[in-house]
Amino acid sequence: MSNLKTYRENPIEQQRIKSLMDLLPKNGATILDVGARDGYISIALTSFFEFVTAIDLKEPCILNEKVSCMKGDITSLNFPDNSFDVVLCAEVLEHIQPNFLEKACQELTRVTKRFLLIGVPYKEDTRVGRTTCYNCGKKNPQWAHINKFDENILKNLFKNLTCEKIEYVSENNSKTNFISTFFMDLGGNIYGTYLQEEPCIYCGNKLKAPIKINPLKKIITKLAIYLNRIQANFISTNPNWIHILFRKT
Repeated sequence: MSNLKTYRENPIEQQRIKSLMDLLPKNGATILDVGARDGYISIALTSFFEFVTAIDLKEPCILNEKVSCMKGDITSLNFPDNSFDVVLCAEVLEHIQPNFLEKACQELTRVTKRFLLIGVPYKEDTRVGRTTCYNCGKKNPQWAHINKFDENILKNLFKNLTCEKIEYVSENNSKTNFISTFFMDLGGNIYGTYLQEEPCIYCGNKLKAPIKINPLKKIITKLAIYLNRIQANFISTNPNWIHILFRKT
């Protein structure tokens, strides 16, 4: 996100966080917050847990005496088995390279003692809002979301755990189609999510919107948008997110 503070204040984001807080078992002492970023959720967790450990690929900077910050990789967590009463992993798994996804889920399962709470986008159409990297020329899904999830995929990834509760949060009809995607790509994806902080998933360079837009590409892009508007009249909505609470038996 380009501005996390503004994003956190968004009502839909507040709804997502409330769902996570409501689902969390609150009778444990320790919790691991995987992908802590700005520490917003980590600080909220201090109201319910005695000790919060916050990790991210870059060590978070969270000024709270109940929060311990660490640099960590979800595919190789530097903790013993059963280290935490609860593990929270939200808005992370969609970013993991597919060949490391299963390993990441095994690590989350390994370090929790009792519960694991997972939050991910639900049945996301990753073609919507995608970008073109003008450094390497490749197409990127919005927000670098490279994995898609539903109930069955998540249950299979955590098949050694028991599914306790499932909650769906908010709704959207952000879907596209093959033809609109083709035209968007042809037009250079000029209206993609270039303000995102996530870099190109292929070359690692920062994504930048084109400074000058070819008039023909703009026409092609408007055609794609028009087709999507027509489609919107005939498609159903999906939840924005799915949250699943797993229990370790």
